[in-house]
Amino acid sequence: MSKSRILVVEDDRSLVSVLEYNLANNGYDVCCAYDGQDGINQARLRMPDLIILDVMLPVMDGLEVCKALRSESNTRNTPIIMLTAKSEETDELVGFSVGADDYVTKPFSVKILLQRVKSLVRRNDREKSASVDVVTHGDVTVDRIKHRVLESDRVLDLTPSEFRILDTLIRQPGRAFDRSELIDVALGADSLILERTIDVHIRSLRKKLRNSAELIQTVRGVGYSFKEQV
Repeated sequence: MSKSRILVVEDDRSLVSVLEYNLANNGYDVCCAYDGQDGINQARLRMPDLIILDVMLPVMDGLEVCKALRSESNTRNTPIIMLTAKSEETDELVGFSVGADDYVTKPFSVKILLQRVKSLVRRNDREKSASVDVVTHGDVTVDRIKHRVLESDRVLDLTPSEFRILDTLIRQPGRAFDRSELIDVALGADSLILERTIDVHIRSLRKKLRNSAELIQTVRGVGYSFKEQV
């Protein structure tokens, strides 16, 4: 079985050495980039299974790199863990809004980072091997085969986390999912994030769904559900 490939995009070479050593010792194939533009180039070239991406990078910052990777078909669904020295909640929300799957604040435990890498790689492998099909409710169609969502005939530009949330909701219409369940779906059970981050994803989903926004319903005191067909 081939090794999962991890791309580390970080300008602190001493930290890169630590991460490279520990990731390799845990059975990963590791490649590295030291600025944002090279990170994009390496992602296109190496096609990693997961990217560890620093926010503060030379040439191009990590948020711009994340946006660029999410705009390309070959890297649209690649899990991304963002690293940053910032710790404000708003910074985390910005990271998630551009498509990051997880967010780790420096200084961090390498052991915990490895656990998050393992969780995201495992989830990504599970999604690749899962049965694929197409589900339609109202004017919304979720296509796992093409990893695409349509609202009527319009293709929606969703982040991977938004896709997973919508895919979960639409497959069990009428069921109320609490925020912790949707965190597990969108970001993995090992993610330590605020439950209100899910509210950010839901607001974004509703905005992108436009005329079908009302299909995602708020369940007061619980979380969210997808409207049942009548």
